[in-house]
Amino acid sequence: MIGILKKIFSNKSVDYRELVNNGAVIVDVRTPGEYKSGHINSSKNYPLDTIRAKVNELKKLNKPVITVCRSGARSGVAKGILKSAGIEAYNGGPWNSLKNKVGK
Repeated sequence: MIGILKKIFSNKSVDYRELVNNGAVIVDVRTPGEYKSGHINSSKNYPLDTIRAKVNELKKLNKPVITVCRSGARSGVAKGILKSAGIEAYNGGPWNSLKNKVGK
């Protein structure tokens, strides 16, 4: 049972650098003001309250999506929205932490 819970709730097996190298799109769901204060260079800024309106645009890319925010909470919500729409999505957590992981 614990193994199943770890698989469901753990991101440790996700190689974010490999995902990005293979074309994954990074979506920063913070506000435009937060985004301007610092972000991952290749990321798109789609604030959480607009993410549902961006689903079709993201689906057309036909690439995995990694969501980020300040703490990982909003990006977790965004990941859920995207996954429920049929998009391969990952919660990258805090943007600055993911930036260090992917080297961008």
